Amino acid sequence: MPRYLDPKNDLMFKKVFGEHKHLCISLLNSLLKFEGEAMIEWIEYDTSELVPEIPLLKDSIVDVRCRDRRGREFIVEMQMKWTKDFQQRIVFNASKLYVKQVKKGEDIELAQPVYSLNLVNDIFEREPKMEQVYYHHYKIVNIEHTEKQIKGLEFVFIELPKFKSLNSKDQDYFDLWLRFLTEIHGETREIPSEFLAKQELSDAVKCVEAGSLTEEELDLYDRVRDAILVKKLLMKGSREEGFEAGEAKGRKEGRAEGEAKGRKEGRAEGEAKGRADSTFEIVQNLKKLGIPMDQISKATGLSVDEIERLSQSR
Repeated sequence: MPRYLDPKNDLMFKKVFGEHKHLCISLLNSLLKFEGEAMIEWIEYDTSELVPEIPLLKDSIVDVRCRDRRGREFIVEMQMKWTKDFQQRIVFNASKLYVKQVKKGEDIELAQPVYSLNLVNDIFEREPKMEQVYYHHYKIVNIEHTEKQIKGLEFVFIELPKFKSLNSKDQDYFDLWLRFLTEIHGETREIPSEFLAKQELSDAVKCVEAGSLTEEELDLYDRVRDAILVKKLLMKGSREEGFEAGEAKGRKEGRAEGEAKGRKEGRAEGEAKGRADSTFEIVQNLKKLGIPMDQISKATGLSVDEIERLSQSR
């Protein structure tokens, strides 16, 4: 039975959409909702943006860039974890790409639109009114008359965890591509028949079969997967354990030792103790996952000797 890999992984996403033009075209047409004359028929890649990375502490996981015959530019990015600066960085990158189209002395009218498609494997809109909204399309529009648009930059953000598949036999490529990204993973053993019935989806499924990768690519896949896990553990540890435990410990000990001095010294001691406890738990978790000591050192900012002393002190 074939083993399948997660298409959201940096290596696999680039393999599917950065090496197969017809799959990238289908994804863009579907998720950007292009119809009629707006549809993309041909693209060329900006290959300088397709170099795989090991994103241990890097928030941006995937960049695939291409342009069509009209000169329209497209950025496709997969973000595994939402961060505060992600949206601003996306605007910056798209704006930079728009400006780079026109060389000094050329007519500004030569600049073609830039579309930024961002697939986010996280939830960032948590307001009750946005609970079911996973597709976010941004344009430059007139505030009072939103039908009036300044063309040049458009942004689409899709919150993948919010997507729910419709029970329909006539699902279009929009639904099927989102299902492909959300339903296929390392534990998948059986592929839905709807995928195999569509040529593009069937081709994409073959791309994520483990048997289609070399030993070097499989090793890179595992390293990227582990790096993402390390990143999540670090974020969880620092946000939920270190600061919360430190604040709680600091307040408790601060009150016991005295009003002014207790708050100052107790909170500082509590925060330090909380961070130490959090770091110890993170180190232990990474060791259990078999992460090499040098990578644990890079992830935590501790030297190998400091990690050993921390482990021996508990």
